[in-house]
Amino acid sequence: MPPPGLLGGGRPPQPQQLPAQMFTTAAQLLDLTDKKLMVALRDGRKLTGILRSWDQFANLVLQQTKERIFVPPGTQSPAQTRGLYADVDRGLFVVRGENVLLMGEIDLDRDDDPPPGYDPADLELVQTLAKQKKAEEKAKEKRKVKKLSTIGFEGENVGEALL
Repeated sequence: MPPPGLLGGGRPPQPQQLPAQMFTTAAQLLDLTDKKLMVALRDGRKLTGILRSWDQFANLVLQQTKERIFVPPGTQSPAQTRGLYADVDRGLFVVRGENVLLMGEIDLDRDDDPPPGYDPADLELVQTLAKQKKAEEKAKEKRKVKKLSTIGFEGENVGEALL
């Protein structure tokens, strides 16, 4: 009878290899290295680029990075049924891992297709419309916080004393 821990042939048991899908850490990025990715950041920006490097904190180095700016339908005029988008070349881009909200590999066969419901537009126009939309949303949020404070709710940082 073989001693405990040894298999029939006197060999110790071999550790099992886990499939890549089992990793829940930055090691999952190994399969995505040198592939084109779309990265959505916490601040709302969308980046596309080739993943060249990463570390244990999931900080990313993207090459040939483009930031895609979207303007939803109806921003320019109520009759506008399709949104607009434009790309800004960013080159080599370092992303702090904690700012990554979502990340996925891009299908290279469909890479050049415009996003469904959006048309390409002039960069300056899209940037102007996006800034206007952001200012409107900020003003709306400010009105909402003010209205809520009148009925007793406190918004972010309202109740904090400044020292």
